Amino acid sequence: MKKLAAISAIALAMGMGSALAADLPSRKAPPVYVPPPPMLTWNGFYAGLNIGGGWNANNPRNEGSAYWDPNYTFGGPGVLPNAATSSNLFFLPNGNQTGNAGGVIGGLQVGYNFQFNPSIVVGVETDFQGSSLGGNGPGNYSIYPSPFVNPTSGALNDVLVPVAAINGGRLGLDYIGTVRGRAGWLFTPTLLVYGTAGFAYGGVSAWGQSNIRTGWTAGGGLEWMFAPNWSAKVEYLYADLSSGGQTGGFGWNWGYHFHPQVNIVRAGVNYHFNWAAPAPVLAKY
Repeated sequence: MKKLAAISAIALAMGMGSALAADLPSRKAPPVYVPPPPMLTWNGFYAGLNIGGGWNANNPRNEGSAYWDPNYTFGGPGVLPNAATSSNLFFLPNGNQTGNAGGVIGGLQVGYNFQFNPSIVVGVETDFQGSSLGGNGPGNYSIYPSPFVNPTSGALNDVLVPVAAINGGRLGLDYIGTVRGRAGWLFTPTLLVYGTAGFAYGGVSAWGQSNIRTGWTAGGGLEWMFAPNWSAKVEYLYADLSSGGQTGGFGWNWGYHFHPQVNIVRAGVNYHFNWAAPAPVLAKY
């Protein structure tokens, strides 16, 4: 009997220990921390590439050249049919060229964005593109009859010739660059609709001479942030290069007055560095 009672007591103690152990809190490993995805922001510096096409929207004026009659002294008096005299130097239009040729435009851009509320982004961008815009016009000169009588025969059948050689008829925009402000609205957190305007410059070639013209540009576009640091854009720009130096032949060929008014449609891709980028300014309550 004593042995049976001892066994029963041991069994009861073991059962009570198991019940107490079941009531104790369990010790499990902490959950694995999964960081949230990076916050999407348009703030900071970016750089990228672009390529597209362009075409000139206007028709420039003809070149003007100095002409003379080689039968008489240059700049001296020439004899007219009525026996009066006139200076042997004439400034006349020379050749013709239309400026609506198109070509490929491509280059790079860098800029900075500042997102100062959930929907508005402003910034500045500069770009530089090479260009194949150009066309070929006549390389010869226009012919004009001389108003002077031939000093030997007295006939009125001679022609005027240009004082300086004509240097070909190519008309082109070799490169174009801009410095612009941008302001846009985030249609969605990843899609920016923006307008842009600012300063433009370009390298103009006309009648064998080249120099730089300046002006303004304006346009707009769409930019899509398809990854945290990457965006793609499509853009239209109109550039009017109306200022600057002479844009044609120098000396006696006083210039092909090419006034480029360029339409540009292009696509591009940007990498956003987010250097020195403040956090977006959100609405405060």
